[in-house]
Parts: sequence; C-alpha cells; structure tokens
Amino acid sequence: MQIPFDNTYARLPARFFAQQRPASVPEAKLIRVNQQLAQQLSIDPAWLTSVEGLDMLSGNGLPEGAEPIAQAYAGHQFANFVPQLGDGRAILLGEVVDRDGNRRDIQLKGSGRTAFSRNGDGKAALGPVLREYIVSEAMAALGVPTARALAAVSTGETVQRETPLAGAVFTRVAASHIRVGTFQYFAAREDIDGVRLLAEMAIDRHYPAAAKAKNPYLALLQSVITAQADLIAAWLHLGFIHGVMNTDNVAISGETIDFGPCAFMDDFHPQCVFSAIDRQARYAWGNQPSICQWNLTRFAETLLPILDGSADEAIKLAESALAIFPARFETSYLTGFRAKLGLPELENQGAAFIKSTLSALAEQEVDFTLFFRHLTRVAAGEDAAALIDLFKEPARAKSWLADWRSVSAPAESLSAMRSANPILIPRNHHVEAAIQHGYQGDFAPFHRLVDALADPYVERAEYSDLEKPPTAEERVTQTFCGT
Repeated sequence: MQIPFDNTYARLPARFFAQQRPASVPEAKLIRVNQQLAQQLSIDPAWLTSVEGLDMLSGNGLPEGAEPIAQAYAGHQFANFVPQLGDGRAILLGEVVDRDGNRRDIQLKGSGRTAFSRNGDGKAALGPVLREYIVSEAMAALGVPTARALAAVSTGETVQRETPLAGAVFTRVAASHIRVGTFQYFAAREDIDGVRLLAEMAIDRHYPAAAKAKNPYLALLQSVITAQADLIAAWLHLGFIHGVMNTDNVAISGETIDFGPCAFMDDFHPQCVFSAIDRQARYAWGNQPSICQWNLTRFAETLLPILDGSADEAIKLAESALAIFPARFETSYLTGFRAKLGLPELENQGAAFIKSTLSALAEQEVDFTLFFRHLTRVAAGEDAAALIDLFKEPARAKSWLADWRSVSAPAESLSAMRSANPILIPRNHHVEAAIQHGYQGDFAPFHRLVDALADPYVERAEYSDLEKPPTAEERVTQTFCGT
C-alpha cells in the first residue's frame, strides 16, 4: 500500500518542528477504522486493518513517504501565555490530498514523548481516545467543521494518570494543525519571517482567495475571523461546550480541534461548564463567543508586523478586521436559532424571541436537545405533551408555546427544523459508559454509539434509548483532558 504523502509542513525551515519517530508499543490491537474516511483519503481500509496498517496506526512502523514531526507552537492557556508548548503527545505523519482535492494532515495522538513534551509521558489513555473518536465523528455528522477520526488502537501498555489506565493511540485527520498558537510561537520570538511563512502557508492551504486580495495577510485575518464566528455559532446551536478554548486549540482552518474535556449539555444553562480544569467557568457555553473574539485578537496581534509597515496603520487594519466578528457571529447565531425554532427567515428578526426562549429553558432546566426535538414534532402536527413535560411548570410551557405559535411559521420551516435539530447527540453519560466498557475490554457500546451518531438527524427506533437524558445516577458533571 502506497499512501500518497505530500508533506508541505515538513518542508518548512527546521525551526517550525522537531523530527520525531513515534514510540513503539508492545501489543497493538485495532479498535476501529473509519472506512469511509480512509476511502476519502485514497487509503485502502483493508490495508489499515493489516499488519502493516496496524503498525502505522500504532506507531510501530512508518509507511513510505511519511515524515514524522512534532509541530512547534505557543499559546494562551486560560489567558496565561506560555511561549513554548508544541506537540507533546502528537506526531504528524504527513499530508495527503483527498479525493476532493483537499489537503489533510494525518496525525497520531498518544504516540510517545517529543521535544515538546516537557514533563508529560506523550501517551494517551484509552478513555480520551474513545471520547475524541466519538465526538469528532459526531460533530462531522452534525455538519460542524471538525477534525476527524481515522482510527483508534489499543497499545497493550499502561499509562499513569490519577490511576493506571490502559493506553491507546488515536489517528486524527485535520485540514491542518496550524493554530493561533503556532503564529504566537514565532511572534513571541520576533521571528517575522516565520510569521510570514506561516501566513503564506495558511493562505495557500485554507484561504486561496486571500492571495488575490490587495493585502493578502489582512484577507487571511478576515477569513479566519469569519470561519471562527460561524464555528462558534454552530457550537452554540448544538449545546456544545469545547471546554478548553486556549489559543493553541484554535485552528486557523476554522475546524473544531482537540476534544479534551468537551461535552454537550443536557439541561440548558448559559453558564454550563463541564471541564474539570475550568474552575472559573471561563469557557462556559455562553462565554464561548467572547472568548473566541479574545483569541482572534491574539491572532491579529501576531500579524501586525506583516499587515503594514506602519505600526499605527497595522493596528487600524487589525481593528477593522476584528470589528467583523460581532456582526458575523450574530448573523450566524440568529440564522441557526431561527431554523431551530421554525421562525421566518428574515434577517435580524426573532432575536428577542430567541433570547426569551433560552431564558425560559434555563429557568425551567429544560433538556436542550430534547426541547428542539419535541418542538420539531409539534411543528409537524404532533401533540405537545412531550414538550410540556420537559418543563418544571406546565403553565410556563403552555405560555411559551402560545408565544411560539404567534411568531413561528412551522409549515414553511419544518424542513429547516428537521435539518437543524438533531435527534441524537453524544450525551455525556453514553460516552462515559462506552469508555468504561472499553476499559473492561468491551467495545460494543463504543461501536454502537459511533454507528448511531453517524446519522443524527434520522429517527431510528433501534437507537431510541440513546435519546434519553441521564438519570440522576448517570449524570456526568465533569469531563477531563486526559493528559
């Protein structure tokens, strides 16, 4: 099997990365291969399940053309700047151009120490690998730009966290792994040539139209701002909380990346947070737009030396670009929630009703996904009893329904509602159950969950149990990074 590698990042100057072979593992066993994604990458899925394929996915062997590297980057972690982070437990094997002509990175996570590991072991536990596989593939099926899962492999070794855990390696596919933190790495060193090289690669790889602009670097900044505004709006529409929106986890491509302590909320609340390390709720559901704008401001700062020769003019250009964010986010946010609620598609209409709806959901502690699921059924002509039962106070539900009927257009909007309101999301308690079964050597719940989430907008009776919110005993209140 020949993987058609064409590794542009490895051709950058040596200061952009450290060459690093993956560590070998004692007993690699395949958990799952994403056959559809493999075919999209022009990789034979059957080969990935062979001895040679398993060697690549576990780090025990390198296919021809791979140039394994750990990428250098910095980042603000909970607003504190760290000038050097880098791939401490991930190794980029190389890049391929997929069947649609899109360049994609193939990266191993949990493949051993690198030059950037600091005090880490470079390994991954099985639980975080299963979580990232489940959630990243669910996000793709939900229509959200995201890194993807190509494979998960157990390693037969034990990694030490709070307790000893089974080890695993995750194979991630992304449009690229260029982050805001990558730009910060070079800006912190006053390496303007490095920033420029990185910007040119990002333009060529992600935003080729920017190359034709009068100021390509300004056009890059504007493009990243637009992509991130749309991405965060999509997260909010689904009740998704990333959990660790540090600048090193913000992809220039506009994809969701690094699924560590991420979660989808059950009962709605704008200050909902799950991440065990987010003790101040910095990255709560409702804070994600402002945090995104803060992160984009840090990105703009790195580009100042190449935006214009005059520092004052560069700042004006950056500020004009950053001013795009609020309006772009608001438009995406309102458009998505109008679709979810079946409101007329009139620009800037419905904002007050959307706000009052979310206030009611928070006040009544209503399950976010089930609310929109049942509302779609009501729009289709079904009885509203299931929707009303989600509220603590039936009178409040009936009052809201009366208001909704006065402003909605369900007959015209039903198709949009069905496309905007998923039936299934990767609920935390189901993800956790799949992880715990996996640690016991039983991957059937993991496979079933991945299969079910591949079609989250399609009603299938065999997966109806996965729609249910958690019982009090099943509720997951914290999620963890896994490092």
